[in-house]
Amino acid sequence: MNIETKTVQAKEEPFVAKHDDIDKKILELLTENGRMSYVDIGKELDISRVSVRDRVQAMVESGLIEKFSVVINSEKAGKQISAFFEVDCDPQYLVEVAETLVNNPSVASCYQMTGPSTLHMHVLVEDMAALETFINEELYTLHGITRVESHILLRRFKSRTGLKL
Repeated sequence: MNIETKTVQAKEEPFVAKHDDIDKKILELLTENGRMSYVDIGKELDISRVSVRDRVQAMVESGLIEKFSVVINSEKAGKQISAFFEVDCDPQYLVEVAETLVNNPSVASCYQMTGPSTLHMHVLVEDMAALETFINEELYTLHGITRVESHILLRRFKSRTGLKL
């Protein structure tokens, strides 16, 4: 007897963390003050410290919370110049250029954007001389870059790290 079997593959859906209003409130409090204790969060939300800890741990394990970090004021750390760059690359060099740039300590962030193989970068340096050095020695020397446009930040009106729910 020959039995034919068919394998039906389940359609993989991207994982989306489920969170309720209490989780959202915990995230709001941690976004405002990442050092807020579980006890203080519990008092604020009228739930136990253990419940807060378990919920935070579940959000970490699900990937909703990627990491806890410190935000450093770049100017007070000696980085007086904040500049944004649009860097166009030949498509075959895009990843190579991006990998080189993200390893540069002056590059705070680097994203691939829609458009003609464009990278968007945020760079923090000590002064204009350091910015000139970065442009001439770190950017212009990379093979595959076709255009560089820079914008120097004059004043910050809002800056936020992470997602606000």
